[in-house]
Amino acid sequence: MLRKVLRQCYSLHRPTVPRLYRRFCSSPSETTAATISIDRSTLYNPPDHTHHPTSDSELVKHLKGIIKFRGGPISVGEYMSEVLTNPKAGYYINRDVFGAEGDFITSPEVSQMFGEMVGVWVMCLWQQMGQPQRVNLVELGPGRGTLMADLLRGASKFKNFIESLHVHLVECSPALQKLQQKNLKCVGEENASQDTDFRTARSLFGTPVSWHATLEQIPSGLPTIIIAHEFFDALPVHQFQKASRGWCEKMVDVAEDSSFRFVLSPQPTPATLYLLKRLKWAAPEEFAELNQIEVCPQAMELTQTIVDRISSDGGGALIIDYGLNGVISDSLQAIRKHKFVNLLDDPGSADLSAYVDFASIRHSAEEASGEVSVHGPITQSQFLGSLGINFRVDALLQNCTEAQAEVLRTGYWRLVGDGEAPFWEGPDEGVPIGMGTRYQAMAIVNKNHGVPVPFQ
Repeated sequence: MLRKVLRQCYSLHRPTVPRLYRRFCSSPSETTAATISIDRSTLYNPPDHTHHPTSDSELVKHLKGIIKFRGGPISVGEYMSEVLTNPKAGYYINRDVFGAEGDFITSPEVSQMFGEMVGVWVMCLWQQMGQPQRVNLVELGPGRGTLMADLLRGASKFKNFIESLHVHLVECSPALQKLQQKNLKCVGEENASQDTDFRTARSLFGTPVSWHATLEQIPSGLPTIIIAHEFFDALPVHQFQKASRGWCEKMVDVAEDSSFRFVLSPQPTPATLYLLKRLKWAAPEEFAELNQIEVCPQAMELTQTIVDRISSDGGGALIIDYGLNGVISDSLQAIRKHKFVNLLDDPGSADLSAYVDFASIRHSAEEASGEVSVHGPITQSQFLGSLGINFRVDALLQNCTEAQAEVLRTGYWRLVGDGEAPFWEGPDEGVPIGMGTRYQAMAIVNKNHGVPVPFQ
């Protein structure tokens, strides 16, 4: 089955082209007959404006306002959530942060082959599901829409598969929604004037595409295949540090000089419940020597939502991200213009992300339902290699220019390689770095569908 899908897919080629003072006033009818005179000559009259100018951004002002209103620090998780997805000033909300001109590059932006291989996986699962006539194909955090565009183009030869799909993109950024619509070459909006919480258009391949703010908004009742590529790493993490009184949550506060600083919570916080759950899942030796631990409550909750959908409607989920199959210590990082920067420096100007705890996802899924099976993680290199990326790159190299060949080889290495590319002859600062072993792939599927490719 896989061989047949691969054979038909590899005949396709996408040309390479250059990711709150309230004021009380008396009404006119309430004037009094007596006039009171007050001598104010000895009173101090301050200037009209006593506040010093500030260069704080709107997001920084907002964060400081939350801390002041609460009367104390906020968790690292809340800080991360505000920095990334604040509706007015969040990092992801009003800009394109992907690609060479952004702050980081994701696998779909590296090469068309990534989206094509994910497409092979989706088609194989669709076949294992019995080739249903209607399927919800969901992508969480689709970036520019590059992965989905490559997937649909690569699978366009399979008419029955393409016609079965309704694509659903879970995206909170209006700016990125516009990019996705452009890259998917969508036309028309079928429910633009209706009172709905989502909108739908048609892609170049005739596939309906709908946008939603959350996974829960996607209509249920149909088999569902979910893709989460570099989505879990952007979910807010809570950090705990070992102290003399036990595990204390790390918080973000405002220092005397008005800068942000880390402090420890003096008492247990709501996220402590998730820490206790994570420690219950781990063997004592996994955290005995650790001084810091990260937990991601939203990842646990999202996994349960995914599992609930797959259990009731059928289907599966593919999660690809960088992370570890075990307890995560201190991985939260900030990246601006492809360089690591201080987490608390100019919030909103850099991407924040953390390693994904794949073991936590597995335990969350298995606790949520006995109707699903969890497979992996395996490395991205193993995943893509088993799906045939080696054959695909060879096929593409047969019909391209030398410049295009160099782009293909570089993209291939970044997807499946480990470390610096041995074939690189350009400047040291441009050497391709392989992501093949750093990134992991995990699948969660309804048990009725068997073991998904290539986790057999």
